[in-house]
Amino acid sequence: MARARRRASGFFKDFQDFALKGNVVDLAIAVIIGGAFGKIVTSFVQDVIMPLINPLVSLAGKDWRTITIGPGIKIGEFIGAIVDFVIIALVLFVAIQALQKFKRKEEVADEPLPDPSLVAQERLTGALDRLNQTLETRNNQVL
Repeated sequence: MARARRRASGFFKDFQDFALKGNVVDLAIAVIIGGAFGKIVTSFVQDVIMPLINPLVSLAGKDWRTITIGPGIKIGEFIGAIVDFVIIALVLFVAIQALQKFKRKEEVADEPLPDPSLVAQERLTGALDRLNQTLETRNNQVL
């Protein structure tokens, strides 16, 4: 019985450690925000975009949502879902591009600038090496 409790408490401790890691919490927040954003986009498409497009796609006075092909193939709702997807994909693309641009700037800012005296020493050492090579080739030509 005590062994079962230890196993259960170990399991719950492991689960708590996993669930409270930053990645899992961030993922949960992203899913919640994504669901809310999906509802906003769906409302935007149904209430703003499709009523503007409705006169172009309406067939015999039907609403865009009621357009069907054959028995039960709801092409109007499918078009609405495609518009939803395109808007969400566009917003995600723009957001990811902005994040990547921000990360690149952050990486450049994080790189420490080299010590000026160290750079000067490296240049001087390179110049001395080239001078030494030049003198050796001249000495070999003279001999």
